[in-house]
Amino acid sequence: LGTDQLGRDLASRIVYGARVSMLVATLSVAVSLLVGTTIGTIAAYLGGWVDTLLMRFVDVVLSIPALLLAIITVAVLEPGLGNLVLVLGFTRWPRYARVAYGQTLSVASRPFIEAERALGAGVPRVLARHVVPNILGPLLVVATLEFGLMVLFEASLSFLGLGVQPPTSSWGSLLSVGREYVSTAWWIATLPGILLFLLVLSVNVLGDALSERLDPRTRRA
Repeated sequence: LGTDQLGRDLASRIVYGARVSMLVATLSVAVSLLVGTTIGTIAAYLGGWVDTLLMRFVDVVLSIPALLLAIITVAVLEPGLGNLVLVLGFTRWPRYARVAYGQTLSVASRPFIEAERALGAGVPRVLARHVVPNILGPLLVVATLEFGLMVLFEASLSFLGLGVQPPTSSWGSLLSVGREYVSTAWWIATLPGILLFLLVLSVNVLGDALSERLDPRTRRA
């Protein structure tokens, strides 16, 4: 695949950059999944003022563009791998909260939940052992689709210099450096861009297949 502007092997930098980009995406999805699922299930299960307070907070966060919020937050904090994971994780959790909220409302009224509550089970036990396992399928579909978006967000922030910092390689930083050499060394930016496109496309196709697989209405008899 040639070399970059400093004569370093581009293939090895792309491979290492893939590790960084996918690590950031995986950890960000894990953080947002945990936060969003917790808030959504608690709001739907408890109801009342807790439901109103938490879901209005979700609406407020959803009203702010996620990428803009991430750019502002990372700009205020020190750019780095850890801060990037936290920022991306805490800007995308409302989508999981919405899904968890709707699924919990349908599960919480089922007889086995009522039986568990009649036996004296507390809220943490009911949510952890009965509600979350029954709503995990739709949440995993969302997580699969969000993974590709997290890869794009990481690449965008690194492209702007607000993500993973040099000398650590990431696809976004490779694109940022390669744009200055498009006319003389087109492969520096083009090859990471193609791989980024293929990764996001593959993850979206996987998410669609997983959605059809877990949806009982689309299963064949």
